[in-house]
Amino acid sequence: MRFRHRRDGPKAEMDMTPMIDMAFQLIAFFMFAISFSQNEQDERVMLPDSVLAKPANQPLKHPVTLHLTRTGNVIYGGQELPALERLRPYLVNERMVLQGRNRTMEDATVVIRADRLARAGVVQKLIQMCQEEKFEKFALRAQEDIGP
Repeated sequence: MRFRHRRDGPKAEMDMTPMIDMAFQLIAFFMFAISFSQNEQDERVMLPDSVLAKPANQPLKHPVTLHLTRTGNVIYGGQELPALERLRPYLVNERMVLQGRNRTMEDATVVIRADRLARAGVVQKLIQMCQEEKFEKFALRAQEDIGP
């Protein structure tokens, strides 16, 4: 018994338009989401290279990100403060936000992103100011040195 193949019958075709549309929507969503995850970065600060730099194991509970430029100015919340002392009211505000959420100062971690040309003494003053405002935990950021 021999079977004949019909060539003139209905063809099963799939409409790919919805799938392509969904793929482009997902790409747009992830591009948008990635720009928010890069929130703690600032192009005015070039991090130093370090072989010991490693990504964080887990996200921080309450990060307070401070950027220190090469000129010694502090960037907080996208706003560049011309003097280190102008940061103090913002630190007080962060402490009050923590207290309002019934959290302790141990929940906060001050993330310092200092420019590779920033002076070490200014970084020390910044840490000292944060300690005066009762912040206890600090994390210094560096760029991972992958090597040649």
